[in-house]
Amino acid sequence: MGGIAAIAKALGHQVTGSDQHVYPPMSTQLESLGIELIQGYDPSQLKPAPDIVIIGNAMSRGNPCVEYLLNNHLPYTSGPEWLKQNVLQHSWVLAVAGTHGKTTTSSMVAWILEYAGLDPSFLIGGVVQNFGTSARLGKTPFFVIEADEYDTAFFDKRSKFVHYLPKTLIANNLEFDHADIFADLHAIETQFHHLMRILPSSGKVIYPENDDALQRVIARGCWSEKESIGQDWTYKLLQADGSQFEVWLSGEHKGTVNWQAIGLHNVHNALAALAAARHVGIPVEQGIDALAQFISPKRRMEHKGVVGNVHVYDDFAHHPTAIKTTLAGLRAKVGNEPIIAILEPRSNTMKMGVHQATLVQSLNVADAVYLYEPPGLSWSLAESAKAHGAVCLGSVADIVQQAIDCAKKLGSSQDVHILVMSNGGFEGIHDKLLGALNAKQ
Repeated sequence: MGGIAAIAKALGHQVTGSDQHVYPPMSTQLESLGIELIQGYDPSQLKPAPDIVIIGNAMSRGNPCVEYLLNNHLPYTSGPEWLKQNVLQHSWVLAVAGTHGKTTTSSMVAWILEYAGLDPSFLIGGVVQNFGTSARLGKTPFFVIEADEYDTAFFDKRSKFVHYLPKTLIANNLEFDHADIFADLHAIETQFHHLMRILPSSGKVIYPENDDALQRVIARGCWSEKESIGQDWTYKLLQADGSQFEVWLSGEHKGTVNWQAIGLHNVHNALAALAAARHVGIPVEQGIDALAQFISPKRRMEHKGVVGNVHVYDDFAHHPTAIKTTLAGLRAKVGNEPIIAILEPRSNTMKMGVHQATLVQSLNVADAVYLYEPPGLSWSLAESAKAHGAVCLGSVADIVQQAIDCAKKLGSSQDVHILVMSNGGFEGIHDKLLGALNAKQ
């Protein structure tokens, strides 16, 4: 929604926005654009009546602003539909869908297009550090968008991505997630099937060959060109952490990627991004050159700082698979140096306990694990933690203190890496860790 606000502002509209809790980096990005932020949902913000109210999918019936606009017949729409009608209708849309890696892969695609001089528009669910923003209105028809399967709005329960009119589609992977709105994996596959139905025959879908769920989606109907990661596109690792790898297309060596990103998941993301860029005419070799200058988005294995020999990272991982692959990438990079993992189970799916059998286990590669148990969790995180030798605490301050004590113990003669994982603000724990480490210097 913040990105849509930025695009609306770029089109010349006067834009204001409200939310219950607005935190960086989105809050600072909007303020820098001159977009007024209103805390809370007092209906007085809708007086005088705006020309249109764009409603995010976090808004529900009973919200004071929602009730006011319905009772007073104010014009409203969803973010995805507004974007479709005002921007995407005449664009070449490159959409990135899937359970994991959407933000990072979208950022790669946008950067490759920018590097090639195509001046793309983009709307991405994170701050793209090569651009310093999450959204931009470019001067060409190319539009890169992170295509989420979550529902659109309280009045439109279709997945957001069915509004986006993609011509180039990356489907990164597909697992069960969003248990608050989807009954099972089959329900999500059906939404992806609907997405395939709107992809033109001149379009292209790029997907991993070994993903069973996406194979089922493709089998239900695909009327577009297809390219697969694992068959058409392959790689050869030159560094175990994924920081250097060869790119192969249809058995032909196309070049070597040397970049700052790590993890096998990012190698796969890169191949998909190169394939998407090739679809709009960018040579693979030029895409490889672009990736050498790619900077991962904020909150995707973002190095927040180092104090002495203790490094602090921030990552958005919120699903056992993403957690496991992120930690594997860090382990491959740092070798035997100690890793301390800190996790906040904040997503609706985690809170419901859908992943409780695999969540703590996905952290096993770390040398020490600290879990934050928020109030009102519907299952016992403490029991799972105990079974896997992790520490479960209900206070961020306690986690900071114990993690720092642990880092001091583990890092007497080597670097220590503290990886914080959450899809929320986590009470500013990263700065608290760095502040406490500085205080002990």
